[in-house]
Amino acid sequence: MRIGELSRKTGVPVPTIKYYVREGLLPPGELTSPNQASYGEAHERRLHLIRALLDVGGMKVAEIADVLNAMDDPTRTLHKVLGAAASRLGPAHTEHDDTESAAAHAVVADLVSRRGWRTHETTPAAADLAKALAAMARLGHGAFVEVLDAYADAAEQVARADLAYVDRRVAVEDMVESVVIGTVLGEAVFNALRRLAHVDASAKLYGTDEMPPERKTG
Repeated sequence: MRIGELSRKTGVPVPTIKYYVREGLLPPGELTSPNQASYGEAHERRLHLIRALLDVGGMKVAEIADVLNAMDDPTRTLHKVLGAAASRLGPAHTEHDDTESAAAHAVVADLVSRRGWRTHETTPAAADLAKALAAMARLGHGAFVEVLDAYADAAEQVARADLAYVDRRVAVEDMVESVVIGTVLGEAVFNALRRLAHVDASAKLYGTDEMPPERKTG
């Protein structure tokens, strides 16, 4: 297909497609003449993945490029690809050198060790967790660490579900893409489900039989 048809099928403007090609996110099309190129289903699929990582995963173009490079590297194991995707998630770090931060890092290190997780307390996700716990402590909610194991139990269950989905993919290229989808988009799915569950749990614990505001009519 020509680039115009690729644009229509994916909803991505032609200048944006050309930008993705220049930045190395999208392979160039096959030249059919000096000024024309042909694009296939692989380009369409990659464009949908790029837009999903941008729009749903909230990743930046440079971060997506790193993840896609890991996906396309035949020497990378699935575990390494997952790590590349996971390391691009989470906010930028602004560490505080205070008592709360030190205590939070100690809590995370203990959690990782106690649960036997084969990771390290200095990974980006562990740093994100410590940062969140320290912020809670500064706001007077240091007791949140008491429910941390319940969160960890749920996280382990979700992680197993993510990888079980990946493991069902037969083709290697599908497995690699599924690792990225399960890591980045799976986090967005879990966060949305958690918000829905919060509303339900809050209604059951504190609410009444009144319908939520967004469901009211008239």
